Amino acid sequence: MKNYREYFNKRFGEVLTQYNTPVWMAEGMQYACLQGGKRIRPQLLFMTLSLLGKERDLGFPFAAALEMIHSYSLVHDDLPAMDNDDYRRGQLTTHKKFGEANGILIGDALLTNAFSVMVRGSIGKVPSEKILEIVALFSEYAGIDGMIGGQAMDVAYAGKQISYKTLTFIHEHKTGRLLLLPILVACILGDASLEQREALESYGKKIGLAFQIKDDILDVEGSFEELGKAVKSDEKLNKSTYPSIFGLEKSKELLAETLQEARLVLEKVFKKEELEEFFELTEFMEKRTK
Repeated sequence: MKNYREYFNKRFGEVLTQYNTPVWMAEGMQYACLQGGKRIRPQLLFMTLSLLGKERDLGFPFAAALEMIHSYSLVHDDLPAMDNDDYRRGQLTTHKKFGEANGILIGDALLTNAFSVMVRGSIGKVPSEKILEIVALFSEYAGIDGMIGGQAMDVAYAGKQISYKTLTFIHEHKTGRLLLLPILVACILGDASLEQREALESYGKKIGLAFQIKDDILDVEGSFEELGKAVKSDEKLNKSTYPSIFGLEKSKELLAETLQEARLVLEKVFKKEELEEFFELTEFMEKRTK
């Protein structure tokens, strides 16, 4: 995982330095994207490509675009009209450092330029029909049928008691879609068989669920020093979470069960020795503290 992060961060920094005017916008885009981060989404793309026998360089433009979209979503999520957070990853949030109006524009720039990065970086290397399929998938999973739809539901139900079914819908879309997306992109690039794609898609959905359950647990148990942001922010915003519905211990059990299911679904199709990186990631998902 460390090797993937180092490879990605070096090349990602090079991508972001191409933007230089207006200066504060360019600085803001770099600030929003390069202040740390686990880089789980790019890693999922690279890991899946490797599993399917392809080089990670093939997926880099899409991994960079995905991280730009993820970063934009965090910039907008921190705004006063949303979660109104002052800190992320131990640093001032983008709108606190650059101003609210610039924060909105920085997020807009990251989202819009992400599509240029993925297309221009893959032309001549990836067949055009695959690029079109992936662009459509990005739009769907980042838009109203994905992350934006989940966020809209999250805002609509803030301060209200909701069912487990509604909570699952919110998290599957708001968080889960952008964790599933890199796996599906890699399946397209790597010409995965139907059996392989179904197994990897199931794994991606379970990983997305596990990620959110762990986030909800950390919002209760974590500290500012570990998380780099305010703790119990969901409680302050009266949001329903897995601990608020099931309790803390049951949420931890649900997390462990979901990750075990994620491991097993891959073992039915791939050899165990091919899955070491995926097992490492599931262990990280359970034990991470930030």
